[in-house]
Amino acid sequence: MPRMAYFKIFSLLGLCLSMASCTVGPNFTPPQAPQTLTFTEDPQPEKTVSSKGDGGNAQYLITSRAIPDAWWMLFHSSSLNQLIIKGFAHSPNIEAASAALRQSQENFRAQVGNYLYPAVDLQLGAQRRQISGASTGIGLGTGVGTGAGLGTYIGSTNSPTQIFNLFNTQVNVSYTLDILGGNRRELEALCAQVNYQRYQLEGTYLSLAANIVTTAITEASLSAQIKATREIIKLEEDLLKITKKQNELGAIALTDVLTQESQLAQSKTALSPLEKSLAQTRHSLAALIGEIPSQADIPCIDLNELQLPRELPVTLPSSLVQQRPDIRASEALLRQASAEIGVATANLLPKVTLNGYYGWQANQIGDLFDASTNIWSIAGQILQPVFHGGALLAQRRAAIAAYDQSYAQYKQTVITAFQNVADALKAIELDAKALAAQTENLDAAKRLYDLTIKQYKLGAVTYLSLLNAERQYNSALVSRIQAQAARYTDTAALFQALGGGWWQLASNGDIPND
Repeated sequence: MPRMAYFKIFSLLGLCLSMASCTVGPNFTPPQAPQTLTFTEDPQPEKTVSSKGDGGNAQYLITSRAIPDAWWMLFHSSSLNQLIIKGFAHSPNIEAASAALRQSQENFRAQVGNYLYPAVDLQLGAQRRQISGASTGIGLGTGVGTGAGLGTYIGSTNSPTQIFNLFNTQVNVSYTLDILGGNRRELEALCAQVNYQRYQLEGTYLSLAANIVTTAITEASLSAQIKATREIIKLEEDLLKITKKQNELGAIALTDVLTQESQLAQSKTALSPLEKSLAQTRHSLAALIGEIPSQADIPCIDLNELQLPRELPVTLPSSLVQQRPDIRASEALLRQASAEIGVATANLLPKVTLNGYYGWQANQIGDLFDASTNIWSIAGQILQPVFHGGALLAQRRAAIAAYDQSYAQYKQTVITAFQNVADALKAIELDAKALAAQTENLDAAKRLYDLTIKQYKLGAVTYLSLLNAERQYNSALVSRIQAQAARYTDTAALFQALGGGWWQLASNGDIPND
């Protein structure tokens, strides 16, 4: 290739690169976080009330403390920790989210290769061809002879036929200059898609951990309720024996015996729905850890085995948008939509493409690399869309509308996130009060029941008084278990609402990054 040709090519490349700093479309700016200092309407208390139902200690809400990445370990349950480990290792949802992240990363890398670097291809070819002389103007006369360097021809007047070989090898180079930044905007959109899939993966980890924790707490609560119901059934069976004996002695009427039998039957009837819910909850746990129910090894978690986290880190409202995976994922989609506006704008403007090849072409393979068979070409092309029936302008308007849609969805995601945190904080505050009240109610109901049954045995109170005391105790016992479980569940909900500390895993490399 002549030296002047090289000079022209590099001069053109330098000019284009100097213009490449111009990038069409809006430059993305992350939306500002909501300007608020609190999550709830009322001032947030520094601690909750204490209750004997959870060990007698209050929970302290500590602002600005970092959320631990393995927050579920604060419940101090080895069984719960094992379930989380199994879930992370075997969950198909995590496998799918990981694969989606890898796919987006490879798509991004592929387009980086297409847009930022010239395409270079090596071409090798060999042909044996026969053409009619009529197409080349050869063929005046008749005879058999040898063509001038092209092979042989056999023909008649005005139509000699040419048969020849053609060998070639060349390097083809093609590159579309990104003068206005349309390609860079497309790469920005693909990078945003990578981030979206990464945050989706973080969200999948967070949701799985929270679902396992809350489902395990539900399983422990149902087990405790079943145990309590069986204890109640045992008490009612003992009471039925006493009632029958008193009826035999003529101290009470037969209706009291029948009423107690009905009460016992009702308690037994309540047992089956609890056992059904427990079985379904254990099946849900099996699915969450990626196993089928018949093969899953689900430990039985005792509700009293769990320890209520005493110190709850509470994120500043201004930091929540940087911690919640769903907010970050929505922001990534917003950035992608912003970049697509730039892509649509660039499609309205000129595109400059450079093409060239360098190689050799000969009729004999032995002459392929001779200087006389050298061939090369340099070409430049500018394409300016002129008329497409308004399609390109419509595509740009559609991209702007898509951005407006993504922005509205982002705002809704932020609003929902703040609502989740406010709900969890208020639930934790009120759960503590509810558990304290239910514990006091249970203590009072138990004392009343014990006193009433003693008086009933002595004939000091009627059976109706005993029946009312019994029902109050039964209801208080189950309600206290449910209140205790609710406190554990809403504590887990707070960790989930605050983002669960997954940004720390991502920064440490434990979650794949882009």
